[in-house]
Amino acid sequence: MHGARFGVREHEVTPERLFFERRGALQRVVQWPIGMAATVAHGTEAPSLHYALAGDVLCAEADVTGHNNYYEFSPDKKAVKTLAQALTTHPWTVSVEGEVEKPLTVDIDDVYKLFGAEERIYRLRCVEGWSMVVPWSGFALSKLLDRARPTSRAKFVEFESLHRSREMIGQRMSQLVWPYREGLRMDEAMHPLTFVVTGLYGKPLPKQNGAPLRMAVPWKYGFKSPKALTRIVLRETPPITSWNQAAPAEYGFFGNVNPAVAHPRWSQSRENRLGELHKRPTLPFNGYAAWVADLYRGMDPRLLY
Repeated sequence: MHGARFGVREHEVTPERLFFERRGALQRVVQWPIGMAATVAHGTEAPSLHYALAGDVLCAEADVTGHNNYYEFSPDKKAVKTLAQALTTHPWTVSVEGEVEKPLTVDIDDVYKLFGAEERIYRLRCVEGWSMVVPWSGFALSKLLDRARPTSRAKFVEFESLHRSREMIGQRMSQLVWPYREGLRMDEAMHPLTFVVTGLYGKPLPKQNGAPLRMAVPWKYGFKSPKALTRIVLRETPPITSWNQAAPAEYGFFGNVNPAVAHPRWSQSRENRLGELHKRPTLPFNGYAAWVADLYRGMDPRLLY
């Protein structure tokens, strides 16, 4: 289930010309079941593309990079692209600490050498009712956590994003308590689908999309995939998460996509895929139920929001 590993920088993983030649084909024929891979022709091997679900079509790059929920900069999705360019993303480190045997801090320049990169096509479903199909590149979170050697007391994983209000001007407002924090159960964090993102459309991750490191957890609403990661803490108890802290009646800890459970202010049964004119039905776990539903066996689905 894992793609090729490369000890190179993200922009070197797939030549841009080849990526977009392949992208044209993908937009016409993305019909693979999960786990199958596409490769590039022309005699050039490229990383495998995993987890494209049947019938999905990649969203236009301009939509993915120009429509961003990123309150650290602005609640205005279109303004984020401009405002995020003020962010300094180098130097950058991410630490793994807490209930681990070997706490570590990794420099962004070493991330590519240590963990390589693979490409994955994932759905992204926002709690607000819009969605995308995105070609991310990066690596499974489990590879990073394994290096820190979690202890038996590690039951939850807390993610902390950058807090730098001089560049992230939205942090000067009080809508959320900064820095942004999110969390997963340990089994969710170690699941093969849980992905640390370093790139998008065969290029380094844009600042407005969460550069240089963000999460992608495709069966959960987008607020569960924090951007601009700086710190990961393994914990014995559930962490406080930003949107649950701000509005506990509207945003739970799990944040699993569930069309049967409405947001208090709108239905979650349908979604607006960017670039499409008509809404489509939302699927349980965003279409990934076959691979993640067992994580929640015996739990009341109404409590998994």
